[in-house]
Order: sequence, then C-alpha cells, then structure tokens
Amino acid sequence: MIGYVLRRLMSICVTFFVVSVLLFVMMHAIPGGPFDAVEMPLHDAVKAKIMARYGLDQPLYVQYLKYMWGVLHFDFGIPYQSPGETVLELLGRAWIPSLVLGGAGVLIGAPLGIALGLVAALHRNSWVDYVASVISTLGLTVPVFVTSMLLILVFAVWLNWLPASGWGEPKKWILPIVAYAAIPMATYARYTRSAMLDTLNKPFVTVLRAKGLPERKIIFQHVLRNSAIPMVTVFLPMFIGTATGSIFVEAMFRVPGLGAYFVSSIETRDYPLEMALVLMITVMFCLAYFLADIAYALLNPRIRLGGRSSK
Repeated sequence: MIGYVLRRLMSICVTFFVVSVLLFVMMHAIPGGPFDAVEMPLHDAVKAKIMARYGLDQPLYVQYLKYMWGVLHFDFGIPYQSPGETVLELLGRAWIPSLVLGGAGVLIGAPLGIALGLVAALHRNSWVDYVASVISTLGLTVPVFVTSMLLILVFAVWLNWLPASGWGEPKKWILPIVAYAAIPMATYARYTRSAMLDTLNKPFVTVLRAKGLPERKIIFQHVLRNSAIPMVTVFLPMFIGTATGSIFVEAMFRVPGLGAYFVSSIETRDYPLEMALVLMITVMFCLAYFLADIAYALLNPRIRLGGRSSK
C-alpha cells in the first residue's frame, strides 16, 4: 500500500514536470507575444521596459526555472491582464462560480443518472429502458453549448422564467447548473445500467433469490452496492472536470469562472495565468484519479493495490 502510494505520488510529480515543460515551450513557440498589440503597437523602448519588468527578455530556460521556483513557493506570478493582483488572488475569485455551478451540476446530475440507470436496468428491453437510453445518449452526444442555447431560448426567451446570463443572484445559477448536469447524468446512467445488468447476472443474485430474500433488499443492499464500485472511479475526475469550469457553459451564460479566464489567458497570451490554470488542473486531475483508485481498492477487498490479489 505504501509503495503504491509513493509510486503514484512520483508519477504525479513526473506528470506535473512534463506538462509544465511542454506548456511553457509551446506558449513561447507561438509567434508574437503578450505585448505585441496590432491595433496600438508599443514603442520599442516601452516594450523593452515591460519585457524586462516581467523577465521576458531573459533566456527561456531561465524564465522557466524562475517561474517553477515561484510555483514551488505557491507564487504563480502576476497576470498581465490584471497587474494589480496576483494570479492566486485572481483564481481565488474566479474559482467560486466554477465550483458552485460545476459542483452543483455533478451533485445533481450524478444521483439523477444513477436513478435513471437503475430504472433502465430493472426494466431491461422495455420502453422505459429505451427512453432512458435515448436521454443518456442525447446527454453525451449533444454538445454542451447546444444544450446551453436551448435552455436560454426556452426558459429565458420564450417563457421568460429565468435570466439568460450573469452571476450573483441564485436564480441566475439555475440554467448553467442544468447545462452542467447533463453530462454527469448521462454518464452515470450508462455506467449504472451496465454495472447493474452485469451484477444481476452473477450467481450470488440467484442464490439470494433462492433463499427468499425480498427483491427490494436484493437490489438495494447487494446489487446496487456491488454495482457502485466501478462508478467510484468516475465521480472524482468528473467532479474536478466540471468544477474547474466549462469554457462553453461559462461563455454562453457569461459566468466569470475559470473557463472564462482560461479563454482570456490564451487570447491575451497571459503566460502566468495560463500556466497556473493548466498546472493546477493537472494536479487536481492526478490527485482525483489517485484517490479514486484508493477508494476502488477499499470498496473491493479482492483487489490489492499494485496488481496483487488479496488472500
């Protein structure tokens, strides 16, 4: 167990290093720079002074080493688009909308998907199963920006029940949360249905039925519990992915979250902000998969971390 944890932590460090190097090189390999404005070009002397202020006139490897040294001390630099604050201060403000809306989307969509998959599995090959399959397929195949546009068109334009965009009032959160919930609901519906059908066909279910246990008890205390194990590996990465902001959802609903700042950092070539966003999300995804693997092993005692089966 300890050896497995140490290996995974080492792999997270390697992943972090590789991502940081690749991203840093690619950002600087693209022609142009953050202060090469076309509409209002800066005077050469002014531009040189700004470049020196941010250390952009130094060799690339020196810039990288200085930036990563700051990262190790939780200093991600100063964003070019907002020089009056640090990157961490900006992200600390932008994180709240993404976490609230994306997190709520997962926490609402996952239970709905589990319920939908459960009903579909218990009514296999019936019209209920077909309807559930259509809903889950639409949730996975229809792009999220299309879902967002439909929600705005129906509930904000036609019915005028909810505001089309913005952040602040709780009623402005409803449509983005629904848009966020579509993919978790569809994903969990498919996972639950597949896992339930697989478990229902196992011999121990036949034995429990032969012993005369009530069907409800078999389903909820035995089948659903065993079916939940594979779904654990999906929840944390999905939660992180949704809670870190969707570019399309935040753009459609004008939410000032991480997704919106990620787009602006690319458009303005804001190197510190872009690096910070990618590195933080990389670490969070690595930790999410790491914790999901541990949870999977704890829930399934037949599996020993490291590839050895338990006795």
